[in-house]
Amino acid sequence: MSGLINYVSCGVLWLGVAVRAPDLVRHWRDPILRVICAVMALASFCFFLGAPPTVGAINRVSGIPNLAAPLTYASITAYSAMSLVLIVYWQGGSSGRRIVRCLMSVYSVVLVGIAALFALGDTPLERRTDFDTYYAATPFTAEMIVLYLLAHLTAVVTTALWSLRWAREVHGWLRAGLLTMGAGTVIGAGYSVSKLTAVVARWCGPDWSALDTELSPGLAGLGALLTVTGILIPWAGPGLTAWFLSWRTYVRLAPLERELDDVLAHRNLRLPRPRPSSPATLLMWRQTSIHNALGYLDELFNRDLYEQTHDAALRATGDQERAQAAGWAAIIAAAMRQERNGRPIPDSSQGADRRPPAPDASALVRIADALSVSGAGADARAHRGAATRGAA
Repeated sequence: MSGLINYVSCGVLWLGVAVRAPDLVRHWRDPILRVICAVMALASFCFFLGAPPTVGAINRVSGIPNLAAPLTYASITAYSAMSLVLIVYWQGGSSGRRIVRCLMSVYSVVLVGIAALFALGDTPLERRTDFDTYYAATPFTAEMIVLYLLAHLTAVVTTALWSLRWAREVHGWLRAGLLTMGAGTVIGAGYSVSKLTAVVARWCGPDWSALDTELSPGLAGLGALLTVTGILIPWAGPGLTAWFLSWRTYVRLAPLERELDDVLAHRNLRLPRPRPSSPATLLMWRQTSIHNALGYLDELFNRDLYEQTHDAALRATGDQERAQAAGWAAIIAAAMRQERNGRPIPDSSQGADRRPPAPDASALVRIADALSVSGAGADARAHRGAATRGAA
């Protein structure tokens, strides 16, 4: 076995730790952030130490046959304990710190027990993949194996119960994260169950080592992946939502910007496009360009046309916001026609009090939608196409 999957998983988890490192440095006193980074780091150690090449290297360099086994078991135990601690911190409450101290004390004793039992046991023959079943009947070593498996099983089952129960009380990204984490810990419990089954079978005579060498690693990998994903979802989810909403709004505003393109280009009202830029920056740039164009066309907006179009749309749809968007789409298209045909002298009777109220950010999106479905911008596109052909 090359251990490639282990090393790739380890690298992905350390990438997650690296992404969170700046926040960890700035907010070192945040216990939740520390625990999240600890869970990802310990999960990566589980994959790294469990890879057969790493097992062989540790045993060879240390000169102690199977030293990699207790190190791997310690990392698995610590990882499962920290996942449980994270749930406690997420839930908060006055008893949270006391529960965390209790958990840390209990699992510290387990880690000491793993080290002591390994030292007392006799494991002279290196076993890289089937250590648990091969030494399942060896004094002290068997107790070490059962100790770490029961500690892991207890932690993941408790984490699953707490996270799934809490998921019924919350909503949004936290609920999604808890459900994913709960699913991951349930699958992770299969790791301990399959190994314990193989160990008990070894005590009774049958050889079920395939559960140890083939089934349990897959369950451990999938369980850890889902658990860590569940931990990251509440943190990354809001940012992804904001990214998606900004990008969607930026794309939806495109018809309105295209309608105003002549004014933006010929009057130098469009700011330079920011590069590189996030969706939020691009959205701000497009909104600023649109507002610049609308401000320039302000004197050409026809209140009577706005009210006529608004009233007709309101009677047809019964939706006030859609009616306002339709009215704006009509007067923007009319103003652009006037601008292309030669900007007329503004009507003095069309004072500021006669102009429609300026649209806000959400209204701009509805105006763009109205332009895209009404074909109000067709004249502008046809005019630009004719001008391009004439210049050619």
